[in-house]
Amino acid sequence: MSYLYALGGFVLLFGGGEFLVKGAVAVSKRFGLSPLLIGMTVVAWCTSAPELVVSLSAAWRGSSDIAIGNVLGSNIFNILGVLGISALIAPITVHPSRLRRDTAVMLAASIGVALAAQTGILGRPTGFVLTLAVVMYVVLSYRAELRVPDSPSAELHEEEAAEIEAPASLLAGIGFLAVGLAALVLGSRLLITGATAIARDFGVSEAAIGLSLVAVGTSLPELATSVVAAIRKHNDVAVGNVVGSNIFNLLAILGVTALVRPIGVAEQMAHVDVWVMLGVAIGLAPLLVWRGRIGRTGGFAFLLVYAAYMVLLFGGTPLG
Repeated sequence: MSYLYALGGFVLLFGGGEFLVKGAVAVSKRFGLSPLLIGMTVVAWCTSAPELVVSLSAAWRGSSDIAIGNVLGSNIFNILGVLGISALIAPITVHPSRLRRDTAVMLAASIGVALAAQTGILGRPTGFVLTLAVVMYVVLSYRAELRVPDSPSAELHEEEAAEIEAPASLLAGIGFLAVGLAALVLGSRLLITGATAIARDFGVSEAAIGLSLVAVGTSLPELATSVVAAIRKHNDVAVGNVVGSNIFNLLAILGVTALVRPIGVAEQMAHVDVWVMLGVAIGLAPLLVWRGRIGRTGGFAFLLVYAAYMVLLFGGTPLG
């Protein structure tokens, strides 16, 4: 039964995320929001909605390991798994100028969370700082791109909004929003219930399940978006989706969750997994801002590194 719960959670989180994004974009367009603002905020927030709902639900139920493991694991999977699969489908070539600012923000957020995790708890003051940081990031970025509307980063965010195939009518958009939210709430409950039961059945920690099973489940919208973009040869959108999602995971999701309920950080997670998350972000940066390319060999290497991390996670080494 635990497997059915987890599978049902996967399906609902994936479907709910897709409906939420399309509904939110449709409603935003009907209310006159610009493609730039939609790409920067609506798309980014909604693709990270599964992580937010799952982490909030887990923290509220006292499963801090799942709450933070979900975010760390999602960021690791987004880079190694999502970009690895996307690069295998079609080599990724990007315009470095489009991604320099957001890549720098992702690195800064990763460093900040890694250091905060060493205290053993992400309390409300940390949550406030993270939430304030994401608000400042959105406001300052939006103002900068309004001043230079043809800047590379502005063009990227507009393309991210254009990539979403949203319903045309306001009523349909609201319907998509309602269905998406309901599916996310139910899916998060099913996934957490199934994941914790699987952890008990196999004698592994909730942290390991959060870093793997739960993280992959909540990252399915990012995977779908990036794979479709890779198939369409919209490489900048595929990578921008991952970088933006990682920023929102660290700043918005951990920030809001910690504000609602402080998140305890397990010792092994603070000493190992946050540094793995930071390490893969640092490894990605030069490929984006200098080389501007991730070929099929690079994509295969990303997947090998992720497989090795999973082996260590479940192979007896107490990573989680």
